[in-house]
Amino acid sequence: MRSCIPNVLLVSLLSTSAVICSPAPSAPPSKGTTIPLTRRSVHKRSAAEWDEWAVRHREYVTKKYNGQVKSKRASGMNLLTDQDADSDYYGSVAIGTPAVSYNVILDTGSSDLWLASSSCSGCASSSGGGPTSAASNSIPLFDPASSSTFKNLTTPFAIQYASGQATGTLGQDTVQVAGFQVSDQTFGVCDTANGVLSSPLSGLMGLAWQSLASSKATPVWQTLAASGQWDSGVMGFFLTRFGNDSHAKELEPGGQFSMGYVNDSLYTGSIDYQNVPSDQVAYWTLPVTSLTVQGKSISLPTSGSNQYAAIDTGTTLIGGPSDLVQSLYSNIDGAQAGTGSWEGYWFYPCSTSVSSSISFGGPSWSISPDDFEHTQVDSSGTQCVGAFFEVNTGDNTPGWIVGDAFLKNVYTAFRYSPPSVGFASLSSTALGENGVDGIAPSATIGSPAAVVSSTGKASSNKNDATRSRGFSVQILALVWGAAGGLLLA
Repeated sequence: MRSCIPNVLLVSLLSTSAVICSPAPSAPPSKGTTIPLTRRSVHKRSAAEWDEWAVRHREYVTKKYNGQVKSKRASGMNLLTDQDADSDYYGSVAIGTPAVSYNVILDTGSSDLWLASSSCSGCASSSGGGPTSAASNSIPLFDPASSSTFKNLTTPFAIQYASGQATGTLGQDTVQVAGFQVSDQTFGVCDTANGVLSSPLSGLMGLAWQSLASSKATPVWQTLAASGQWDSGVMGFFLTRFGNDSHAKELEPGGQFSMGYVNDSLYTGSIDYQNVPSDQVAYWTLPVTSLTVQGKSISLPTSGSNQYAAIDTGTTLIGGPSDLVQSLYSNIDGAQAGTGSWEGYWFYPCSTSVSSSISFGGPSWSISPDDFEHTQVDSSGTQCVGAFFEVNTGDNTPGWIVGDAFLKNVYTAFRYSPPSVGFASLSSTALGENGVDGIAPSATIGSPAAVVSSTGKASSNKNDATRSRGFSVQILALVWGAAGGLLLA
């Protein structure tokens, strides 16, 4: 839930060659185009593989939210591990002239864009039978020399992981995403990764606010939202569920990400928007006002960082303060704290269907028992891991990290002005996509309908008669490979 990604045991997810963007129709539809998402199937892991996953996941989320607002991410951005079925979601961006398409994680919990470069040492290597060199072309790598619009800023850039660090320099180039183009966009170009990159991902696109960016650059989405080129200053996410489908294929449709509009066919009723507190505009932060499990309410703080949650598409599970998570599991018969590699996680009987809900100041939103059950951890299928886990964040970061285990249950909108996050009930159309096999979309993006400079200057594509009204981009939910390797650790 990212450009230089960790050492993994992974089977290739997609066709791995970089794709030159093909032309799109000159006039976009009034509501934008829709491109389906994709995710990978569940892998039945060994106990050792689960132990490794648990440690990496806990360490990564803890580091990601450990004081980064206070430091303005001066020490670099931290990315998430791949966290089981329906975990991370990624889509396509096109960079350079001529434009080449790359798969990147779409992460509302960070703010930098970065890619692995063609000179990246170890970027195409992995263990367990995966790609072993850049020559295998299994991971599209960004080649600055192939783009006539690339500018090397020579400023150092570093990304810290639980398992290592990816480093490089900052550059500028033309970036296309979801039918829009930003020129002179600053992004990280990684030339070392220490074996932290795996197919089919080439990088990460952060979708949080500029104050989190280690590059100090304005994120692509924020430039677009401020430019006036969007029909509406909003981004929308719909994430499908395949984690409860034992027959899911290696790649499945994963949902939809839109820029400049919300897809009203994917939700019912109205979107309930809750404003991000004015002193919390960094992450997409909301107060947690109620939390229930098995019909019982958890007593929540009304002051301090532990009252807030970051709404994070780049996190699989739901992290929270230790005392509150412990209180939550006390309402589930037979629940017990994990130990060793599973410290901070909680087990409960798989035979128990757990009902839970959460509110952020508006309606209370239910979490499906299928999403509360993260996975079974014993061969007999009696012990399950819950979606809520204990995490200790920094003093100036939200105490809760609300990820995909919740977001699969709602349609989510991230609004530019006023800064706010909205949720709505999924429509029958959206719910009907859960568990339905489909073909993985290819990593391509058409010609942009609107062109914006990173300085904010906007112009319409000469082939378009009207400004862009918003587009959707394919998103791919990335889970475990067949060998059980972790991504983004």
